[in-house]
Amino acid sequence: MTRSGAVATVTLNRPDRRNALDPMLLDALAERFTDLAGDRGVRAIVVRGAGSAFCAGADLDHMAASAELSPEDNVRDAERMAAAFEAVDACPKAVVARVHGYAFGGGAGLAACADVAIADAGTVFAFSEVRLGLLPATISPYVVRAIGPRWTRALFTSGRRFDAAEALHVGLVHEVAATERLDERVHDAVEAFLAAGPEAVAACKRLVRDAAGSPGLDDLPERIALARTGEEGREGVRAFLERRSPSWSAGS
Repeated sequence: MTRSGAVATVTLNRPDRRNALDPMLLDALAERFTDLAGDRGVRAIVVRGAGSAFCAGADLDHMAASAELSPEDNVRDAERMAAAFEAVDACPKAVVARVHGYAFGGGAGLAACADVAIADAGTVFAFSEVRLGLLPATISPYVVRAIGPRWTRALFTSGRRFDAAEALHVGLVHEVAATERLDERVHDAVEAFLAAGPEAVAACKRLVRDAAGSPGLDDLPERIALARTGEEGREGVRAFLERRSPSWSAGS
């Protein structure tokens, strides 16, 4: 994390794994946003990814290993992910997501949690969990709130990739910028927040969360844990890691 005046930048820093979310990264993300939420000197937070991608979603090596955990440990592992996303979404500071490269699964979910998400024109998005026999359960409340149930259903159930223009069309991001202007547009978004009253920003965020209803469902960790440990989830993750089609694929 870096600071410049009232602006903090939180960088997902596993570039060799396209910033895939493993337990250490999730814990760090939750800790950083929790700390920043209570820091009166911070008014805006930029979340970004190091290297070639914003975030490629959950770390599938960890997901494969988690299938062998006990049901209780698997639920606790899923709760860790839920806590990280809730820390970002509930943060009273203005949050701007700088999205580039790939935003799959949890990466697209992080974009949905931001107050403003600005994507590089070449960014590729996907909610690809279903193609691995898994569920995007943890991020579902935030994505539904961002793009509505109709588009969420279409993208969750197909798992297909889509480009930044479509992400803008459905409401997952607020702006698409050319690569050479991405940082400029992120800066402009931050400056707009700095022109607003910080207490009013926090109150507006609470207002929208309250008006939209509860941000989550109580049993989301159990749902994702069940998918991870089920036969289909195990097969889907193994197939991806082994670079083959899963057993249910038409091409297998």
